[in-house]
Amino acid sequence: MYDELGSQASTPAPQAPLEVGAAEFKESFGEDLSRTLDLDTWRVGEDLAQAYARIEAEIRDAVAHEDVLWSVIRARLFPRLAAYLGAPPGAGVYDVRRADLERIHRDLLFSGRVEACDGTRQVHDTLPLTIHQIGVSLVSYQGDQGSWGHRLYRRDLRMAGGDPIAEMAELLERREAREGPNQPGRRDTFSDMAGRAIMAYAERALLLHRSTAHWRMGHGSPAPYELITGSGSLDLMIEATRVIRALVEDHKRFIFVASEPNDRLLLTIGQALKPMQFAIVRSLKEMIDKTVDGGRYHTGVTRDTHWDGVKLTPDQWIKRFRDVVAPKVVVGVYRATRLAGPQVFYAHADHFDVAAHIAIADSILQEHRGFPLLIDLAASVCRGVFGGDTLTGPVATAYTDAGAPFRYLSERAARWL
Repeated sequence: MYDELGSQASTPAPQAPLEVGAAEFKESFGEDLSRTLDLDTWRVGEDLAQAYARIEAEIRDAVAHEDVLWSVIRARLFPRLAAYLGAPPGAGVYDVRRADLERIHRDLLFSGRVEACDGTRQVHDTLPLTIHQIGVSLVSYQGDQGSWGHRLYRRDLRMAGGDPIAEMAELLERREAREGPNQPGRRDTFSDMAGRAIMAYAERALLLHRSTAHWRMGHGSPAPYELITGSGSLDLMIEATRVIRALVEDHKRFIFVASEPNDRLLLTIGQALKPMQFAIVRSLKEMIDKTVDGGRYHTGVTRDTHWDGVKLTPDQWIKRFRDVVAPKVVVGVYRATRLAGPQVFYAHADHFDVAAHIAIADSILQEHRGFPLLIDLAASVCRGVFGGDTLTGPVATAYTDAGAPFRYLSERAARWL
């Protein structure tokens, strides 16, 4: 670590719900489904005193049981992390010294040698036009390094001057295949997930091509679900994984920290950590195995699919990414402060020690959150540049000028006008 310092939610697509039997329901919620569905067991209004007492009792009991679990995990699971089949390089639990964090603050974070990137999206969705506004900002503690934005305009109807009946029929077919306004769903070929994918791609491309810092910090997984699948576009999958590969294999000095991770196993292990501890638990390969095996990578692509001079099919490409690139990324969890919960992070297997120290050093600056302040700063800058009325204001004005100020607003959008 000292030598290094001297030089320097996936959100998965919605799936059909799992079948839950009566026994599983009762085990989860502590009462029979029949009782839950019996309206005679529901209260009229709310008895606040009774509600508070029940909430207090449930939370006290849940926390007490979790405390017992933590001690078992520390004693029985932590010593075995390095020995389980498929454990990544460096698997195990590590303590962080305060003196090392002070050095990270001085030599890396506050000297501007770490830059973070985060993005934001706004969507204006009406029947005639859908606008996706995507913004990404790059920052360090030395100042704002820049913000980049892009807007996509989607229209179902673009008259080509041909047969108006045929164009009308084509329009109706397109709209039947899409969800209603402000209701993104699986039928829409340019879904909410695709918008997230383009934003995620831009964040990683900026970290690779625009950042000049020795260490780069990102938000989420370096290879989230929407990029691994391409969100329906294999061209996007190819370009995104090409960027991720370069970040992993060429730059190597990166740290990604997830918000609202959906891996309860990692969070459970993280809760058992003491403040200023981190654990290396998995590899990125283990995290994306099922996604790659269950994905559809057989449609044609227009992008170059040569990998080190060898032309691959999309299916071969993503599997080589999984088998060659993903094992070089380790997945861990850390706790920064006594008040905050754990955070899941990703780093290169050769540099996870310094990466974890950077994440913890930046996270202790927010005692209650225990989350990197630099990522929050990037998000704040991005919202300042691309948030608020930067889209809604011009759109409202344009619809007014077009003589349709309210006609295409959804009920929800117009409710509070």
